[in-house]
Amino acid sequence: MSSSPLPPSVLTRRAALAFGSVALFAPALARADTQDIPMAQQPAIVPPPERRNMASYRAIYWQDHYDALTEVTLIADTQSRVLHYWSADGSDYRVYPTSVPISEDMTKRGYTHIVRKKIGPSWTPTPSMIAKDPSLKPMAAGPDNPLGTHAMYLSWPAYIIHGTHDTRKIGRRSSSGCIGTFNQKIAELYELCPVGTRVKVL
Repeated sequence: MSSSPLPPSVLTRRAALAFGSVALFAPALARADTQDIPMAQQPAIVPPPERRNMASYRAIYWQDHYDALTEVTLIADTQSRVLHYWSADGSDYRVYPTSVPISEDMTKRGYTHIVRKKIGPSWTPTPSMIAKDPSLKPMAAGPDNPLGTHAMYLSWPAYIIHGTHDTRKIGRRSSSGCIGTFNQKIAELYELCPVGTRVKVL
């Protein structure tokens, strides 16, 4: 299969559909469809809710960050709060909504890679988390585990791409440094991303 990158227009359309953000284009569509209709008769345009940060979505292209697409690649965009996936040959591109670190001091950016993977991960609070909440204790795998059903550990200590049972966190700044997504989505990503998958966090 050809390894040539998909054209930006295709990536943009696929990204929008994968993220379920058709509402992002509502203003432009409304202008195109209603420009000749009196203002009083035009439908009201309701912007996407800011709490899910859909309005800040932006298209990301691997070409802006890597010289070639020779292996599975993930780019986590902490601004848009989405994770972009490309297969090694560029034929498969997917976008996943995520949670991101709650503050700038907890956000690490740059190049890294997946060093190990775990189904049913256990969770251990970091020293900084314990300092803020001494009641926190390590937690075995289970329905309340903060890492959800699957975890992919990065080369940076304590930074993980993982699932979550608390779906309220998705689309928000809510983590202590990790990138989280829905359990069903992390299970999908887990199968798509081998150890060694390269990752960039923006």
